[in-house]
Amino acid sequence: MELLMRVSEGLDRIVVKVGKIAAWAGLLLILVTVFDVVTRRFFVLGSTKLQELEWHFHTILFAFCLGFAYLKDAHVRIDLVRENLSERTQWWIELAGCLLFLLPYCALVIYFSIDYTYKSFATNEVSASATGLTHRWIIKSAIPLGFIFLALSGVAVVLRKIVELFGPERLRQQVHDIEEAEAEHIEDITLPDFDKQDDADRRDGERR
Repeated sequence: MELLMRVSEGLDRIVVKVGKIAAWAGLLLILVTVFDVVTRRFFVLGSTKLQELEWHFHTILFAFCLGFAYLKDAHVRIDLVRENLSERTQWWIELAGCLLFLLPYCALVIYFSIDYTYKSFATNEVSASATGLTHRWIIKSAIPLGFIFLALSGVAVVLRKIVELFGPERLRQQVHDIEEAEAEHIEDITLPDFDKQDDADRRDGERR
């Protein structure tokens, strides 16, 4: 069980580091989009390369942050039944979901996308637009790489659940602490009190 924990923590560090680096693509995406819009609107300059670069950054952001989001439990969950079950049952569901759905799906996508990327590389594929970007295989390689990191995060979660289900209390508590530290709790987000704001605006209006 100690070995499983060490492997899980190692995979966790790799996926999180990649996700944090890839997250910077979001800033680049914003800058390129703003520059493209401004130059088109005020200088009548259009660039197919800029437009394609936008969806390239979007692909990087999506592909390389998938595993990061899963480890942080920041992806969308629609839990109508699971949240009402016991914690141990939830662990079994997460384990089964990874083994039966997540990892097999990742394996299929990786298998087919590697061939997809290789064909692009072998034919020196370029943009369909005459003024577009070249080396299309570079961005296509984000698909298998992104799903490899998602699969690694799935393996890390599987190892955690095995420890939680079958490991000693000390290691179970360690996993629990890690997941609590990583989880993005929607309950922790403080929303503005619109009723109080409306009352304040109304009083301010009356004073005027």
